[in-house]
Amino acid sequence: MTEPRRLERLDQPREPRRLRLPRFDPEAFGRWSEGIARYMGTANFIVYMTVVIALWLAWNTLAPAELRFDPYTFTFLTLLLSLQASYAAPLILLAQNRQAARDRLAAEEDRRRAALQKADTEYLAREIAALRIALGEVATRDFLRSELGRLAEELDEHAHRRQRLEQRQYRKDRQQHSGRPVPAERIEEPLDELDAD
Repeated sequence: MTEPRRLERLDQPREPRRLRLPRFDPEAFGRWSEGIARYMGTANFIVYMTVVIALWLAWNTLAPAELRFDPYTFTFLTLLLSLQASYAAPLILLAQNRQAARDRLAAEEDRRRAALQKADTEYLAREIAALRIALGEVATRDFLRSELGRLAEELDEHAHRRQRLEQRQYRKDRQQHSGRPVPAERIEEPLDELDAD
């Protein structure tokens, strides 16, 4: 049986025929080109290339005429070197483009990390400033010692005055009960509100 032929509509354009090219992995090709470019930038490549060209020139000038495969003008050698240069340049450019893309990503990551570090540093600086302000209002050890010493002196002074006041009151009470005057002790400190009565 034959397949029914699809009717082509005249009111619609034809679908363009697409040329199917072989598919390749760009990442694998890029890694391969970087490997070649990396090797071409070494001293080994230059030494090996110099040896091959020297042998080529020596063979095609010193060997018997029937064994020479590239006569004096070295047309085949020129063709091979041009071919190598025509492939080497795009491979090197591809490797450089991949390296530039990696450098751009690394620079963006560095910028992002630097921005995060700057934000962290600014946050920590604000926190330290707030702590300094808060600590400026907090009493220090020396301040507390001096205040506690002053308060202890005031308490001792008040206790001493209270004791004297109680002694006076006691003498007054004894004088009122006994009817005889009790000799008063001499007070050598200034009078205050407790002593005024």
